[in-house]
Amino acid sequence: MLRTKRKVRLETERMVLRPPEHGDFRAWTALRRDSQDFLKPWEPTWAEDHLSRKSFTNRVYWSQRSIATGTGVPLFLIRRSDTALLGAITLDNIRRGPAQAGTTGYWVGQPFARQGYMREAIEALVHYAFTTLDLSRIEAGCLPENTPSRRLLEQCGYKYEGVAQSYLQINGRWRNHVLYANLRSDRRGRTDAG
Repeated sequence: MLRTKRKVRLETERMVLRPPEHGDFRAWTALRRDSQDFLKPWEPTWAEDHLSRKSFTNRVYWSQRSIATGTGVPLFLIRRSDTALLGAITLDNIRRGPAQAGTTGYWVGQPFARQGYMREAIEALVHYAFTTLDLSRIEAGCLPENTPSRRLLEQCGYKYEGVAQSYLQINGRWRNHVLYANLRSDRRGRTDAG
């Protein structure tokens, strides 16, 4: 079913979303390095070799395996106008069977933040997840104080579901996260009573 060798490529008005390739190493390293102070408050602590070629090569192979096995869809955001790498989005932890769910994670380089790129990417990935992958639920979490990310998720159809205590280690500390979900057939707020 999902264990095909099919390539994943999503297109939006301004971007192509595709898996990372070995040739992306320099652009990825430069963007991550130049955006490190911007990203650090919201991400797990980077390994010492985070920006190394070996680490990036492992990321490319992990991406290929995730897509081939149907457990994840890691994609880079490539701007159409100049092929600049803008950031990345991943639908990960895809669970089949009764769950039919996955988890969204994303980052954008500082020069490209708050320009609507991630909204385009999330909307494209959500559409792909619901139509092509036949998922029913897509989850996301972020730090409570990350107002831009919370606003973005809400604009993309995710609804607040609660708080997970000590959910992830971010910047070296266990941190609570607010949890959101986007449902293919969202009936939350509706009731048959009445």
